[in-house]
Amino acid sequence: MAVRLRYKRWSLEGVPVLFSNSFPKSGTHLLTQVLGGFTSLGPVVESGLPAIVTFVGDSGEARPLSAILRDLNRLLPGDIGYGHVHARPEIVQALSRDGVAPFFILRDPRDVVVSHVYYITEHQSTHVHHRYYRDTLNDFDQRLRASIQGMPDEGLLFPDVAKRFEPYLGWLEVPQALVLRYEDFIEQKRLTLGRIFDHTIRAGFPSVIDREQAIERLASNIDPKRSPTFRSGKIGEWRKAFANQHKQLFKELAGDLLIRLGYEKDYDW
Repeated sequence: MAVRLRYKRWSLEGVPVLFSNSFPKSGTHLLTQVLGGFTSLGPVVESGLPAIVTFVGDSGEARPLSAILRDLNRLLPGDIGYGHVHARPEIVQALSRDGVAPFFILRDPRDVVVSHVYYITEHQSTHVHHRYYRDTLNDFDQRLRASIQGMPDEGLLFPDVAKRFEPYLGWLEVPQALVLRYEDFIEQKRLTLGRIFDHTIRAGFPSVIDREQAIERLASNIDPKRSPTFRSGKIGEWRKAFANQHKQLFKELAGDLLIRLGYEKDYDW
């Protein structure tokens, strides 16, 4: 009601849902902060709903498709939501319909696995893998290997990084989804924010200010330290963390993924 009164609208019908989707540890909070900036540009509101996810964090169990779709259907016109959902046909359809502006953010998978180690070990005490990372794996080297190659021998539902990413690859082919790179927020922020703004306008977002002012406001809403799992926010940190054996293991298991995502042209890195 407050949003309708603020923008003198009787209804939010026609205002798109803004949905931030990602492979975990790829910049979810950063993109969600940017989308939160739209609350000062027009009639949208942060939904207040929890992340819509494929797996339950404290058990590792896959959620039923029906439950994921039910969560997505709770998003109303003008809501901002976020999550980690696979590119299953039914989910793609739900997020590609008229009235939704979907976003999918990527990050160099090598930086993702480094971030994953710190996230599971130091931040997420309720995560199904936390105690294994903290108590069974003895050091950073072992933990990084686990984040790259998974833990199939431990009876845990945690395959290697390429297999974990595979169910998300379909988002790269969805015309309605704006694919973004975490690195672009660092290296070409204004251009990236402009692409985000244009995407929402095409989806029907009624901005009350012009494009350049809007980009400034979106930029001002970025504060990585508001993220509960913020560590450094830098790109290319994997170069400091990877020893030669980690590079070789990653090339064997996910070298093709880096090429597919455009982070490398070949295996010579």
